[in-house]
Amino acid sequence: MSENSQTRFGAATGVGSMPGQDAREAVKTVTGTFEDFPHLPELPARGPGADMIGRTAGMLVELYARVEPSGWRLGDRPGRDTRRARSWLREDLDALEEYTQDYQGPLKVQAVGPWTLAAALELRNGEAVLSDAGACRDLAASLAEGLRQHLAEVARRIPGATVVLQLDEPSLTAVLRGQIKTASGYRTHRATDRQVVEAGLRDVLGVHGGGPAVVHSCAPDVPFALLRRAGADGVSFDFSLLTERDDEVIGEAVEGGTRLFAGVVPTADGPLSDPAGSVMGVRTLWRRLGLHPGLLADVVTVTPACGLAGASPEYARRALAHCVRAARSLADNPE
Repeated sequence: MSENSQTRFGAATGVGSMPGQDAREAVKTVTGTFEDFPHLPELPARGPGADMIGRTAGMLVELYARVEPSGWRLGDRPGRDTRRARSWLREDLDALEEYTQDYQGPLKVQAVGPWTLAAALELRNGEAVLSDAGACRDLAASLAEGLRQHLAEVARRIPGATVVLQLDEPSLTAVLRGQIKTASGYRTHRATDRQVVEAGLRDVLGVHGGGPAVVHSCAPDVPFALLRRAGADGVSFDFSLLTERDDEVIGEAVEGGTRLFAGVVPTADGPLSDPAGSVMGVRTLWRRLGLHPGLLADVVTVTPACGLAGASPEYARRALAHCVRAARSLADNPE
């Protein structure tokens, strides 16, 4: 497992978003810090279309979204919001290509998954796509085709990279529990059947053709088992939100070969503990599960707890560098 795991994933990486508006500066920071596992940064401070929902909406094929006062809404044709989202993504890919000349190894790109997208995008009547099962299927199919094209472009631009697809699903647990509010705010949409959710995720993850794929959520109660069944090779999560109730599913995930993207570095500005202290909880979990310490470096990728869009640029740089040092601590002293 270790050789396969190490070639598909690196020891540390970022979640996705970064502060600021300068694509080249963000890419330079990420590629300079994560020499073995960089990712394509997202810069939501640039405005609508650079945010995670708008960026992914810009990838959709034959579906278009525009900004309304209530959020992103599907429309009939591409407008300036779609054009702006696509333009920023091209700018980001240009910067990534510039700073990854001759790079060989894992490289991560992120997009919003089908269920968080269905909870966030509105139909023409103002209700979430989530309210309409047929619209959910159409959205997932459009996203899958858009991601297929996006992954192919990244592979073309950086031919030495093993492209890792990350789907961001922060709303997934709320979708499963029927906690997404309707447009009025007075009711919630009914819970989506777990098998339907799993099938939708499997269809979208499947566009990567067996390439490494991760699902990220920094919400509580990440459904590890469902994500594994849907085809995720790794699960990215906020480590501080784990409870001992999660021990069994984590143990099963590790034994099943799932990579854990452990979000242990805080996303808000503040002092950072020493690198060994940041991964102390991971070591404690390992002991509780009775897993072999030597597995740690093969199974865990260290990340920030979530995106860094709300951090200062200086703290974001320190946090990313801290992930690398914490991962090294885990590898050097697994006990």
